[in-house]
Amino acid sequence: MRKMSDKQRRMITFIERFLSDKGYPPSIRDIQAGCAISSTSVVDYNLNILESRGHIRRHADVSRGITLLTRTQTSDSLVPVPVIGMIAAGEPIPVPTPDTWDVAAVSETMEVPRELTRGREDVYALKVKGMSMVDALINDGDIVLMQHVSAVDNGEMAAVWLKGEKEATLKKVYIEPKRIRLQPANEQMKPLYADPDDVEIQGRVIAVVRQVA
Repeated sequence: MRKMSDKQRRMITFIERFLSDKGYPPSIRDIQAGCAISSTSVVDYNLNILESRGHIRRHADVSRGITLLTRTQTSDSLVPVPVIGMIAAGEPIPVPTPDTWDVAAVSETMEVPRELTRGREDVYALKVKGMSMVDALINDGDIVLMQHVSAVDNGEMAAVWLKGEKEATLKKVYIEPKRIRLQPANEQMKPLYADPDDVEIQGRVIAVVRQVA
């Protein structure tokens, strides 16, 4: 059986969950909304592919006429992500290089829903220490999923290594004339300003995993 695309996998997972929660299949509009797909025609196109490959059966004359023929394995809807450290002052984040990226070699990993990574490569996780990003709904003890990149757009949240201060910080990054502003998301904290040569971007935030007490 041919491999599903990420979009098709999300659709199958959504249909499974919808059936489990509601006891009946979702409509095309339910799938469009639940999977954040651009249009119902895109949903219909991918449902036809899933039917042709034996994952579902569609009944054109029946409302919500989708029968699920296969069940994805739990491991198929989850992906392993290396937890490589804590975002705190004192030492750089040990982000693997493209040549050494090996999830199996990391002592701690976590499994996250595939839709959180959305097919991105070089994704890693950091434990958050501190309250500087609470207004962005990132609290002490949460875990942020990061994509390893060396540059970000203005306003993106990033893990930043300050070379001179020898400390790592999680902030929103703004490139200003002759300086970089590292903006906390906490009204009680002031922004940091750094020379561009002193700043090393180690990754952008792509998702937050909340820790519930």
